[in-house]
Formats: sequence, C-alpha cells, structure tokens
Amino acid sequence: MSKLWFLWVMCLLLVAVDCQSTHPTEVTALRQIRQSLFDEDNNLNNWRRGDPCASNWTGVLCFNTTLNDSFFHVRELQLLNLNLSGTLSPALGQLAYMEILDFMWNKITGSIPREVGQLTNLQLLLLNGNQLTGSLPEEIGFLPNLDRIQIDQNFISGPIPKSFANLNKTKHFHMNNNSLSGPIPSEISRLPSLVHMLLDNNNLSGTLPPELSQLPSLLILQLDNNHFDGIIPPSYANMSKLLKLSLRNCTLQGPIPDLSSIPDLAYIDLSNNNLNGSIPNMRLSNDTTTVDLSRNQLTGNIPPIFSRLPNLQRLSLFNNSLNGTVPSNIWQDKTLNASQQLTVDVENNNISGVSGSLILPANVNVSLQGNPACLNPNASMLAFCGSALSLVSHLQSIPSNSTDNCPAGCPDGYELAPGSPTPCFCAAPLYIGYRLKSPGFSDFQAYFYSFEVYLTSGLQIRQFQLDLTHEWEKGPRLKMNLKIFPVFEGPNSSVFNTSELLRIRSMFTQWQIPDSEIFGPYELLNFTLRGPYIQFLPNPSSSSGISKGAVAGIVIGAIFGAVVLSAGVSLYILKVHRKKYYAVSKRRRVSRASVKIEGVKSFTYEEMKRATNNFDVASEVGQGGYGKVYRGVFTDGTVVAIKRAQEGSLQGEKEFLTEIELLSRLHHRNLVSLLGFCDEGGEQMLVYEFMSNGTLRDHLSGKYKESLSFGMRLRIAYGSAKGILYLHSEADPPIFHRDIKATNILLDSKLIAKVADFGLSRLAPVADMEGIVPGHVSTVVKGTPGYLDPEYFLTHKLTDKSDVYSLGVVFLELLTGMHPITHGKNIVREVNVAYRSGMIFSVIDEKMGSYPSECVEKFVTLALKCCQEDTDQRPSMAEIARELENIRRMMPESESQTNDYMVTESGKHVSSDHSSSSTTKNPYVSSDISGSDLVSGVVPSITPR
Repeated sequence: MSKLWFLWVMCLLLVAVDCQSTHPTEVTALRQIRQSLFDEDNNLNNWRRGDPCASNWTGVLCFNTTLNDSFFHVRELQLLNLNLSGTLSPALGQLAYMEILDFMWNKITGSIPREVGQLTNLQLLLLNGNQLTGSLPEEIGFLPNLDRIQIDQNFISGPIPKSFANLNKTKHFHMNNNSLSGPIPSEISRLPSLVHMLLDNNNLSGTLPPELSQLPSLLILQLDNNHFDGIIPPSYANMSKLLKLSLRNCTLQGPIPDLSSIPDLAYIDLSNNNLNGSIPNMRLSNDTTTVDLSRNQLTGNIPPIFSRLPNLQRLSLFNNSLNGTVPSNIWQDKTLNASQQLTVDVENNNISGVSGSLILPANVNVSLQGNPACLNPNASMLAFCGSALSLVSHLQSIPSNSTDNCPAGCPDGYELAPGSPTPCFCAAPLYIGYRLKSPGFSDFQAYFYSFEVYLTSGLQIRQFQLDLTHEWEKGPRLKMNLKIFPVFEGPNSSVFNTSELLRIRSMFTQWQIPDSEIFGPYELLNFTLRGPYIQFLPNPSSSSGISKGAVAGIVIGAIFGAVVLSAGVSLYILKVHRKKYYAVSKRRRVSRASVKIEGVKSFTYEEMKRATNNFDVASEVGQGGYGKVYRGVFTDGTVVAIKRAQEGSLQGEKEFLTEIELLSRLHHRNLVSLLGFCDEGGEQMLVYEFMSNGTLRDHLSGKYKESLSFGMRLRIAYGSAKGILYLHSEADPPIFHRDIKATNILLDSKLIAKVADFGLSRLAPVADMEGIVPGHVSTVVKGTPGYLDPEYFLTHKLTDKSDVYSLGVVFLELLTGMHPITHGKNIVREVNVAYRSGMIFSVIDEKMGSYPSECVEKFVTLALKCCQEDTDQRPSMAEIARELENIRRMMPESESQTNDYMVTESGKHVSSDHSSSSTTKNPYVSSDISGSDLVSGVVPSITPR
C-alpha cells in the first residue's frame, strides 16, 4: 500500500470520527447500515474499485473490529455518487453523534426511516438525487440543530409535516422535484432562520399561506409547477428581504400584488398562471434582472416601471391581452457590453406599436410578433417583428488564456492549465460537477467574472486556477463542470497534495462556501479524481502490505495503525465470504441445469457463445442492473435477444426464475415469447424472440424519424390491452403484471405491440377453502414511479385494477407523448386539468399529425377512467378492450386499416408486404433494461432529472 493512500485514509478517519474507538452500539448500527446499502453485488464492486467517498465509508467500517477502553463516535457518513441501490436502515438512528448524513446522487430506494429523528446533533441531511419514496417523517421536525434538509429529486409523497415548524436553525428547505401533496403548512412561517424554500415541481395544492410573509430571513421562494388555488396573497409584498419570487405554472388567479416594498427583489416569475387585471405601477429594484409575466390574462397598458433598469436581462410579457404601445425607454440609452444582452418579448398581445425611439441598441432584442403592430409593418418596425431570441445559452465557456502555442499534449491525466500565469503548465485538475439551483438571473455571461471571484474567494484559491463550462437545465438551473488546477510552484507542483485536496472537497461537501445572493443555493453533483490522484484511492488487494516504516512515519499514532490493519482484515473476510457465496450460488445454479420446463428449450452455454460470437461487444445491445443483453443468431438463422445475468445478481436470479415460470405457460400474440434459457456453468440467460422496432417509449420520444399516427397508436393500445386481458382472465392461474410501462411494451417488425418483462409479476389470488377468491394480493410495493397505482402504493394491496391504472398512464403517453413524471409534473394530473378546462387538445402530441377529434376524445376519456384513484371507478381489462374496439370502428376508413407496418432503418413506416424483420440490420434499443432489453441498437445517455 502506498504511503499516499495511508495518508488519505488517515485524513478521512479524522473527519469521520472522534479520536477514541467506536462505541459498540454504533458498531452494530454500522453493520446494519452496510447490509442495507451494499445489498447488491454492483455496490460492492463500486466500493472495492475505490472512490473518495467510498474511502470515507471504508474508514468508518474499520472500527467494527476495534476494541479499546474508550470510544470513537461517528460524526459523518458521506456516500456521494456511489451508485448505491439499497435502502436506509433504521439503525441510522443509533449513530447519536452524527452531524452530517450525506447519501446524495445514488439509487437508494425505500423510505426515510423515522429513526433519523433521533440524530439530535444532525446538521446536514442530504438525500437528494435518489429514488426514495414514502412520506416525510414527522420526527425530522424535532431535530434541534438541523441547518439544511435536501430531499430534492426523489419520489417522496404525502404532506409536508407541520412539525417542520420546529426547525428553528434550519436555513435551507430543498424539497423540489418530488410528489409532495397537500397544502403548505402555515406553521412554517414561524421559522426564524429559513432563507431558501424550494418546493417547485411537486403536487402541492390549497391556497398559498399569507403567513409566509412573516418569514424574517427568506431570500428565495420557489414554488413553480404546483397546483394552488386562489390568489397571490397581498401580504407577500411585505417580504422585505426577498430576492427571488418564482410562482410559475401554479394555477394562480387574481391580480399581481404591488411588490414595491421589496427593495432588493431581482427575479420575478409569475408566468403561466391565470392572473388578470393590469400590471401594477410598482417600483422595481435596480438589481432586477428578470421579470416574466407571460402566459396570463393581463390587460391594460405596459406601465413605465420597466424603464432604465440597469441590470434588466429579460422582460417577458407574451401571450397576454395587453394593449397600447411598448415604451422605448425600457431599452433606450442602454449601453451593453459584449457579455450583456436584453430581451423584451411582448409577442401575442394587442400592442399597436412602439412609443419613442425606434432605434435598438446593440445586444437588445425586442419582439412584437403576433400583435397588430406587425400585421402590416413599415420599414422602421421590421426590426421589432421577428421572433424573440432565446436568452438562455445551452453551452458557454469562460474565456481563458490561449494554449495554442504550447507543445502538443500533456501526460495522461494532466491538462494544460488555461489560466495559469506560467505558460504551457501541464497540471492535474480536480473535476467537479456543480449546479446553481435557483440563480437570480437569466443570462450568465454578464456574471462570469463575478462568479469566478465569488467561487475562488470562497474556496480560498486564486482566480486563474478555475476553468469551467456551463449549460442551462430545466428549472431553470445552471449546471457547471468545474476544473480546479494547482498553482505552479516548482517542478513537483503539478498535483494537489493530500491536505489541499481534502480541504477543497470539504469546502463543497460541508457547504463552507458562503451563500451568494445573486447565485443562490448550490449543490455538488460529483467530485472526481483521475490521473495521478488514483493513487490516493484505496487498493484493497494491497491492504495487508502496510510497512512498519510507513506506519511509523505517521505522527497520528499507533492506534490509527491498528485501525488500518483492521480495515485490511475486514476486507479480507469480505473477500473470502464473497468467494464462498459465489461457490454456493454457482453450485445451486448448476443443480438446476437439468430441470426441464415444458415448452421452453434449454440451451447450452456453448450455443450461447456461438450465437453471440463469444459475447462480443459488437453483439451487446443493452445493459442494466440485471446484466447485459445481446443480439444472437443461431446456426439456423434465427435472430434472438439473449438476456445474460451478471454474476452474483440476486435480484436477477429471482427475476430469472419468475420469468421462466410464468412465460413458459403464456402464449399470446401480444406477449413477448420466451424461446428458452441457459442455466449452466454459473450462467443465467433467457432467450426471447427478437423485437426489431424497440419500445413504445422509443417511438414516443422521437427516436424514429417518422412518428406514429393516431391509428397506429390506437392499434398499439388495443394490442397491449389484449395482452394484459389474457394475463388477467385466460392465464391459469391469472397473473398481475405489476410493471406495465411504455418501455415494457415492445414492437415487432410489423409494429404489433407485445407486453414484456414479467420479473416483477405475481400470481393472482386463488379461492380459499370456501371457494371465495380474495380481491387482492398483499405484497411489497414494486414497480416504476409514475405508473404505480396510488391505492396499491398506500395499502400494498395489488389487484387487477393496479395494472389498469398503469395501462391508463401508458394510454396518456400515447396521446400526449409526455413522460409519466417530468420535473415533478404528473401526466395524470396535467391531462386531467386540461380535460376539465376544455383544453384537452392543447396537450395532444403534435407529432401525431391529423386525427379524428371524436375518437381522440373517447380515448382520452377511457385513459382517465383507467387512472381514477378509486379502484372501483376503473374499468376492467375486458371493458377497456371493448371500448378500444369501439373506437377503432369509429375511425375513418383511411385511418382504420389494419395493414401491418414496420419501421425501416431510415425510420419510414412501410407495408410489411414489402419487408420482413430480417431486413432491419441495425434495430433500435432503449435504455431501460427491464423490458426494452429485448431490442437492439445504441443505448442513449441518461441525464439527472
């Protein structure tokens, strides 16, 4: 083991624990936490490969075997971005001295344990970027020292507990991008320290509490994309410290309140509501950068309040009923440099012209398109009648010193430091993913320099050490890729030393960089070590080789040497345990190889190798938690999809047995056929018919050049319903699928829909001794967020109507092209709102082309019936199939033809009379391994939600 790695572990131990040995209660808790998080082999692999956060975890685990008279106490658990997919153990509550709980950017499922409320020393609760479900525990509201709660970008539902009003030290509520529901508790107004309240992209309802105006320290109120009733409370004009007010798409009504009493308000977004009346003649701050009042029902003239605002970047008033003229003093006398711009968008109103000067300064764009002023514009108005340019650039880089004249290339892991005063300095940077969650501007170019100064001074580094690129994401949020370079101080200074590396990392992970008013709250997405820094990462295979000289060289003391040795013992025991597990698992799988399943062929491992050219990477068409999928060709020319489980995948083994058991006796035109399996040599493989046209989601996402017409979508819906009807009524015994979604509906060469992936399916209940059949199966909730039946989610009672709900969501996807959940917006709610307001055709997928409106209305009605919260109000699968058949009969003759179609490589739909599946040489693959793992092509990249 290198001395550098030893230093790395030592520093992490100092961060993670007190300088005593671990308390026995905490040792037990750590074992339980480890078991719940590292419950799948891929997690252990990630841990063993090494990551700075994983090293931290390794340091904590070391104390499981340390026995001394005094005790260490765990103060931090930081497991950032490790691809963990287990659950949070209730044993967390036993780590009584915990101050930082950080599990950001993993795939952790389950709910937040109530026992977290026992961590009375907890300051940072960081759970964002996972797949957590369930509701927020009331107990969190009684944590006396909590400074920050980040649960954003999960699937957490239910109300915001009123107990959160007790969090007197909490400054940051980051709960955006979840499924929180119910009203915002008015009791929250009692919080004296709250500065950031981010609740956007949820399902919150009720009225906006007027009491929120009593929050004495609030700087940012961001509630976009919720479903509130009533008006914006006039009391919000009393939020004297507010910097940003964002209430976009909240179904709010009534007038815009006069916000003149908020002296530093810089960002106002009230767009996409039902606000009416005129724009009040209020006084705006000189710091104002953004005013967005678009997509409302505002009337009257544009008041002079937007005139001569020195920092104004965007004024959006489009899609209202404003009249009169646009005052030119909004942009008049503005002198903007190359990094500044101003966009004034007043499209689609009743504006008759521009009052004042018609000369536009450089970098100013004004659009009056869709107004009477542009019906017959004269020459002087032409500049105002074009389309507004988007102010948000997708990717921009901070200008840096040129390295064009430097010798080509640096060693691997090193780059030319673009800002270094030392010419052609090759150095190893730190790579950091960073995001501004609620910036107070619309255009970042004007704030490049200010941001450099802010971040580098906060990190206590020099400005030329920072290099970055950025792009805007939905929210709007500003994502950045940072590179931080060391300073040239001699021939050996091209790499950060250990202490500096750890210092910079702790600045990000412990939020030690001071908050900024204009840049708002930030979050760390990743902290990546590459190149020469890999030597800092733990190498378990060499852990037993610590030299006495290295130990003696560390001033920390002999006790830490014992800790590191115990870490090696722990890792050795873990390795032996895993080898034994694999041996037992392999024997168990081999013992099943002789099992014969009627109607399903047992293939040999050699046959699988030949079909895939020894599992050549060129044959690989998909990858996921279960394993990899290959396109195989048998010696007789049959093309198949081969689903190969990764070694040690317990979840895969369960799905393997379930799918064989179920599919071996299911035979229907609209179900994917299982052709065989391979279960020998420690391998698990399933062999399916090959589906050359990908998944339904592929087509709805525009992966093909030609979109599906309404007639095609209706036929896909009908085929899917027929397949599920077979499961519910003709399979013996009946089957509940439990994971119906657009990626589990595959399309063959003729675009015939086939339901796939039965790894989560359950047999329907059977009659008891008295001949009574229970109406449900009680089971652990599994499935995909957005498709889950709400009643099943709450009661754990799985019924045939659970599949009906999921299929209803798929129908809504067919109609709209939307995803089930997009930035917290739920497709069922969105379509329901449009349907009730008589605006249903506004959400229909434009790519569908022309369609018979009466048929679409009936299809929408059926889909929404399927998605009723009350299971008794949902139709049965037989009723769904009958209604779809009726809609098909209503279709015009030109649309109701039942000719089969396929999609060629060019993406064109053609009659199957001229083609066959064998002509598709490079079919498509979806990124979802569960059902779409039976198709082929290129796996698209997956971005954070």
